[in-house]
Amino acid sequence: MSLAAMDVGTAFGTLGARREMMIGFLAEPALLMVIFVASLLSSSTALPSISDSLATRALALYPSLAFTAVAFVLVLLAENARIPVDNPATHLELTMIHEAMLLEYSARHLALMEWAAALKLFNYACIGFALFLPWGVVTTDVETPFALLAAIPILLAKLALAGVALAVLETVSAKLRVFRAPEFLATAFLLAVLGLLVHLLLGA
Repeated sequence: MSLAAMDVGTAFGTLGARREMMIGFLAEPALLMVIFVASLLSSSTALPSISDSLATRALALYPSLAFTAVAFVLVLLAENARIPVDNPATHLELTMIHEAMLLEYSARHLALMEWAAALKLFNYACIGFALFLPWGVVTTDVETPFALLAAIPILLAKLALAGVALAVLETVSAKLRVFRAPEFLATAFLLAVLGLLVHLLLGA
C-alpha cells in the first residue's frame, strides 16, 4: 500500500507512505517480542502450537501474558490506523497517516484497499484471540468438522466484544501528535520486554 501511495506521485501519498512505514518499522519489534514471550511459555514458535498450549493450561493469571497483552493492544491500534495513533476518518493533512495513502484512489481500487485494511484488523484480532483468549479455539486433538462449526459462534462473539472494546477505547481517547507515535510504540516494546523479564525471572 505504501508503494501504491508513492506511485501516485502526490505529496500526500508520499507523506502517508512515509508515516505508514515509520509506524510499521517501530511496531514490529514490539510485536516480535510479544510472540517471543508467548513462544517461551508454550515452548514452540508455531502459532497453532502456542494457541493449543495456552488453551489447555489451567485458568490462572500470568503476569508475563498480561504485560504482553497490553503491548499487543498498543501495536494493534498503531498498525491498524486506529485512535490514538491515527484516525481513519480524518482528512486533516497534518494528522492523517493511513488516509493520506488513499486520497487519490476511488471505486474498486479504494474498495480493495479498505478491504485489505479490514482484513488486517481481523487478522490482528484473531492473533490476539489465539494468544490471550484461546478458549473456544479448536485444538489439534479434537479437530473435527463439528468442532470447527461450534467454534465459529465463539469467534463471532469474541469479534463483537473486541469491536465494542475498540469503539469505547477510541471514544475515550484523543488523537496523538504524529511525533508522539514513536513514544507510544516504545511503550509497547517496553511492556513486552517487561513481560519477558517477568517470565524469565519469576517463571510466571
